[in-house]
Amino acid sequence: QVQLVESGGGSVQAGGSLRLSCAASGRTFSTNAMGWFRQAPGEEREFVAVISWSGDMTYYEDSVKGRFTISRNNAKNTLYLQMNNLKPEDTALYYCAADLAFGRIAAQAYEYDYWGPGTQVTVSS
Repeated sequence: QVQLVESGGGSVQAGGSLRLSCAASGRTFSTNAMGWFRQAPGEEREFVAVISWSGDMTYYEDSVKGRFTISRNNAKNTLYLQMNNLKPEDTALYYCAADLAFGRIAAQAYEYDYWGPGTQVTVSS
């Protein structure tokens, strides 16, 4: 059974940091791009960041550029999202996702095949 499980969410004050992890099991995603998305209450799920299978290509949503860093450890089958200088508008449920399409770097949620259940991030002002 393939699973993605996020961890590392929590409540922080504005300006604080959190590091999210996404552990994959049931298959390896070492040859697949993986991404982070988030969804705030009443909002659409939105793209946050994506990383290529090798880790040499990354893309970010404009509002998180310079504050968030996506990375991966293929040996551990784990994806990360380091979030610094957090803002109240970053409050959301954060999801990791895996894209099975070879070579694609995608920013649309519908292009991803596997999803974790999400981890809550709450940033207070």
